[in-house]
Amino acid sequence: MATLGELERVVMDRLWDAETPMTGRSVLESLRDRDLAYTTVTTILDRLVGKGFAGRDRVGRSYQYHASVGRDELTAQMLRSVLDSAGDDATGALVHFAEQATDDEAEALRRALERIEARHR
Repeated sequence: MATLGELERVVMDRLWDAETPMTGRSVLESLRDRDLAYTTVTTILDRLVGKGFAGRDRVGRSYQYHASVGRDELTAQMLRSVLDSAGDDATGALVHFAEQATDDEAEALRRALERIEARHR
């Protein structure tokens, strides 16, 4: 399972927050608070496309990029990968994670488990 580096995560945040696809230049402009070169941003975007997290379409002479997975979906994929790597300890790790959940997170987990159980009846 591919993961996101710190700068890849920042770029994905921009893609997730965008209402429309973004060019490499518009991603760079949204990162004004960082001292990045245009080529750095386009390399990151290319990596994200390669990892399957972003997609791109050619428009004229440039590409427009968009997120191809949602935040929740990507987080779930990463969590699944971590649990799979735990081997026989996956259940213990999941229980330990649940024990650290906030009240709101625990309630969301309860509702999700109820929906899953209802589908299996």
